[in-house]
Amino acid sequence: MKFLGIIPARYASTRFPAKPLAMLGGKTVIQRVYEQVAGVLDDAYVATDDERIEAAVKAFGGKVVMTSVHHKSGTDRCYEACTKIGGDFDVVVNIQGDEPFIQPSQLDAVKACFEDVTTQIATLVKPFTADEPFAVLENVNSPKVVVNKNWNALYFSRSIIPYQRNAEKQDWLKGHTYYKHIGLYAYRTEVLKEITMLPQSSLELAESLEQLRWLENGYKIKVGISEVETIGIDTPQDLERAEEFLKNRS
Repeated sequence: MKFLGIIPARYASTRFPAKPLAMLGGKTVIQRVYEQVAGVLDDAYVATDDERIEAAVKAFGGKVVMTSVHHKSGTDRCYEACTKIGGDFDVVVNIQGDEPFIQPSQLDAVKACFEDVTTQIATLVKPFTADEPFAVLENVNSPKVVVNKNWNALYFSRSIIPYQRNAEKQDWLKGHTYYKHIGLYAYRTEVLKEITMLPQSSLELAESLEQLRWLENGYKIKVGISEVETIGIDTPQDLERAEEFLKNRS
């Protein structure tokens, strides 16, 4: 199978404008993401709506495609980029443009989901550990996932799911394995086209989680497991933590 990696990157971010061009360890955030992806997949492009990002990607030798400023989601941007890039790719992998520490093992895990010929969409989760503070599990910016025995997603929520009726909250992580969603998606090319035509759904609007639109419309989302902890960059404070993480890793 042939896998195309697309990294959506917008300039206008409410919490962190110009985030893709922020410097992290001497390189832009978008360059660090691109370098983590290139070589693991059959091809990789940054998909942006801003000429400054386009210029930055070209400057470090990366591939970039310009897309509309009107997209409401990274999935929509991926589909436009895919149609412009062309080629005979079987699967499109959507890599967040603010994940500079995404690992090859995570990309391999999401690729492996397509060894099952019935897989339409794939994503990753990471188990919460039993010694993490309850506040980490409670964080609404860290969606939780429940899966069935075939490792297809049953539901995603910003709330803690499942709710343990007969246990104290401080013991929840000890009594059950909870899964944190990692925002990496892969779609069979024909499925990507289909889901971009779907109207927003009630569950998606309620939780502000795009993947619920796909579940509501009957699509299956295969779930792979990653044990790798990454740092997504949503705010300038996240960038400071990422800089510290980079220094410690070095």
